[in-house]
Amino acid sequence: GVVSGLWDIVRPSDADAALTQPFNAPPSPFNVPISGSRRFVAQSYELARLKAIGKASGATLNDVVMALCSGALRLYLQENDVLPDKSLIAMLPVSMHGETDKGGNQVATILANLATNEIDPLKRLERIVASTQAAKQRLSKMVRLEKVAHTVMLMSPMLPGMITGRAATHPAFNLVISNVPGPRNDLYLNGSHLDESYPVSIPMEYQAINITVTSYVDKMAFGFTACRRAVPNMQRLIDYLDEAFAEMEHALGISRKPVRSKPRAARKPAAPTLAKPRAPRTRKAKPAQPPAE
Repeated sequence: GVVSGLWDIVRPSDADAALTQPFNAPPSPFNVPISGSRRFVAQSYELARLKAIGKASGATLNDVVMALCSGALRLYLQENDVLPDKSLIAMLPVSMHGETDKGGNQVATILANLATNEIDPLKRLERIVASTQAAKQRLSKMVRLEKVAHTVMLMSPMLPGMITGRAATHPAFNLVISNVPGPRNDLYLNGSHLDESYPVSIPMEYQAINITVTSYVDKMAFGFTACRRAVPNMQRLIDYLDEAFAEMEHALGISRKPVRSKPRAARKPAAPTLAKPRAPRTRKAKPAQPPAE
């Protein structure tokens, strides 16, 4: 596991290869130092809607989630005129609880190409499927201890990058996307029904945004947590997620919901700006009136 993780770091590879390497991600507005301010936005969708996309495309539910997140991120970066030419790379935690009876966190990681540089939603989904399948296939050949060692080796260069600032120009990956299965049955507390459940996660230094998705009965909830200063206007990601749904369904022919057809006007890069200090207001002195006679 240590050897394979080290080889993944140093071996040459194409940026758009199916088996994604660390440190092949492009610099992005998400890979910057973060502040202590946070913003959280969330939205839930019918699980049947995601399954319909998966059935029509032949993709897994997790791949559909990735493609929808990719579509939303692409629209956000495109709207702010900061979409990288290379595709964003996401780190995906993979549960290993089925391989051991030990408690606690049993997680390995894989990297996935989000194909954010692909305009066609179906080709974008195909590239995501190819990337996740290649990563899972490689991971499946390892025993549990190898997976842990491989993950530790992949993540080990991140700390020096954060300390030196190199993580801004050479990020190991651009963001973390987690898909966590939730309860399949309705939950109650003292007789009160739990209507919806939203996941809140943790941004990190040079990882200014985190996307976590979780299911609850017949719904799938998307939670976006980010540094408010590094990722301004993050609430728009919910609108872009709606558009990504409509775009994918329209491309698969399973919905008549219209998709925005007008080209987007280029905007200045979304960067936090400081308000300019205003000059103090001054009033012109009125000329003295001569005394009345």
